[in-house]
Amino acid sequence: VVNKIKNIESDPVYRIRLVNMLTNKNPLSVLRQAVRGVTPDVVTQTKRVGGSTYRVPVEVAPAEGKALAIRWLLSACRKRSGRSTALRLSDELMDAARNSGSAIRKKEETHKVAEANKAFAHFR
Repeated sequence: VVNKIKNIESDPVYRIRLVNMLTNKNPLSVLRQAVRGVTPDVVTQTKRVGGSTYRVPVEVAPAEGKALAIRWLLSACRKRSGRSTALRLSDELMDAARNSGSAIRKKEETHKVAEANKAFAHFR
């Protein structure tokens, strides 16, 4: 019985149904909204100029931004405490769709760092 429950929880369709049951919304729209909310506009790259290291803000390409967003969502899901990965991932996706959660905090923190280092943008 335990193995059957684990197999059900690892099924991607189960995760989609779980989001649907918890939000009463289309799970794909929740996923799109979560990824769109976590996608960063600007990141910082380290640039070494004359013996000093600067964090230079750089705009992110759309594909790279989506990849970063998905990576941040998965890492936030892994850091959560919970019973199964399906529950943790669905909780993180729903939080991101509501503009809360640790993945959204990561995006905001990245934007703050980029804003603080805006003076070094000419090093691009």
